[in-house]
Amino acid sequence: MIDIDDKVLADLRSGFNLPAKPEILQSLQNELNQDEPELNRVAEIISVDVATSAAVLKVINSPAYGMSRTITDIKQAVMFLGMNCITQVVTGHLLKSAFDQNDSCISLQRFWDSASEISQVAMLIGKKVRAETPIEDLQLLGLFHDAGIPAMAMRFGDYADVLSRASQRPEKTLLQYEEQDYPTNHTVVGYYLASSWHLPKRVCQIILRHHDALFFQDCETEVEKQTMAILKLAENFTFEIKHFRSCADWHAFRDDAMLCLDLSDDDYTDIKEDVEEFLIG
Repeated sequence: MIDIDDKVLADLRSGFNLPAKPEILQSLQNELNQDEPELNRVAEIISVDVATSAAVLKVINSPAYGMSRTITDIKQAVMFLGMNCITQVVTGHLLKSAFDQNDSCISLQRFWDSASEISQVAMLIGKKVRAETPIEDLQLLGLFHDAGIPAMAMRFGDYADVLSRASQRPEKTLLQYEEQDYPTNHTVVGYYLASSWHLPKRVCQIILRHHDALFFQDCETEVEKQTMAILKLAENFTFEIKHFRSCADWHAFRDDAMLCLDLSDDDYTDIKEDVEEFLIG
């Protein structure tokens, strides 16, 4: 577990206007922290917000969750997914809604479309490899792992140029380009945002370290290693399918990720074909 220096967090508080945790999420987290949280109360909290309710039903009825029948109301969704999972789904929706395009120098629609793809691919991979990782962690991490990027795009007017440079010159990672130009990077900002929204600590740590190749050596739990491995696979599959080359940091994670999930090169190819079919279909 890595702790961020207090001075770094203080600088982030003063320098970044990050979205505050929405009231609906606070209400859900308060209910979950009760000794005996009530399913009906969770459904009530979500149902008050029409947009959130619609987003939850859209997610649970997507192919990634593989429900055998269409879920039509929030109480059903809570019953099928469980309270922790439904809270993660709501968190993902609220996160996407929290950033204002008018304040950003990048296309947020394009960013969230990509994050949503990675989220769905991560869930698909989790099922394929029969991972112990909770599916809600994969769903949330897919969306949230790069949440520091729109925050950076709101803070720095030239951030789109840095993203473009990282895309055109993949010999270095985005993290390295960011650290050349700015006092922080998107993983630290994303960690701060996730922590301030009170996401699970295990999720916050992977957001902070999802470009840190030493993660597999330092991490002590197999579930967290699996989670990181699946996220890196999902990132690389979606990138390869679009750009016909690997992510800039895939080479640093490949061996550990494949070993962790017990995948051969043939397994990798098979899963990639399934992902390609899922994304195109």
